[in-house]
Amino acid sequence: MAVRQITGGRLNQYVKDYVVFDLETTGISVKEDSIIEISAIKVKDHKPVEEFTTLVNPGTHIPVGATNVNGITDEMVKDAPGLLEVLPDFLSFIEGEILVGHNIQSFDLQFIYRAAELLEKDVPNDYVDTLYMARECLTMLKRHRLVDISDYFQIDIKGAHRALNDCIMNQQCYEQMGKLSKDKTVEICPQCGGELRKRSGKFGDFYGCMNYPNCRFTRNV
Repeated sequence: MAVRQITGGRLNQYVKDYVVFDLETTGISVKEDSIIEISAIKVKDHKPVEEFTTLVNPGTHIPVGATNVNGITDEMVKDAPGLLEVLPDFLSFIEGEILVGHNIQSFDLQFIYRAAELLEKDVPNDYVDTLYMARECLTMLKRHRLVDISDYFQIDIKGAHRALNDCIMNQQCYEQMGKLSKDKTVEICPQCGGELRKRSGKFGDFYGCMNYPNCRFTRNV
């Protein structure tokens, strides 16, 4: 019987210490596509202090469609290490840190979880997904892609869709959004650190955790 992998939960917090990370891949399918670049920036007291970045040889041809998006070619990755060689170093880099990234809940983290399973490793890091954060605090925007948020804050988007450049953009966007939301009162779940939101149920209003069903904490209004 397979042992269930331990993963973290999504937070809705503005924190001062974290690792912002981004992947480039051969496509959008977690099951069929491969990671071709991993980058991360470690942030302490809101300031970048260390970088991790590497191309990854997927062991297969990179589709033209992927190259058109991120500019990464077969030639660029031919001498790069494979994922199982790179992943332990990445997991060591993020150990014990809150992760920050854009659309990481649905995309980047799913690739990392799947790869970590091959090494029988857990990825227990809690994380902040800036896509959800942007939808909440930048409601005036029609779209909430990383480039849209960067444009709003007048952050340089040159080199977008390369992992390290996206990390740099995302870190700046996170800090800007954090400043906007800092004065807002956010109810925090005492069990998992996620956000509590007011809901209506059969027996009246209550506060429920946004990480439901992974966290089932509730409290009365």
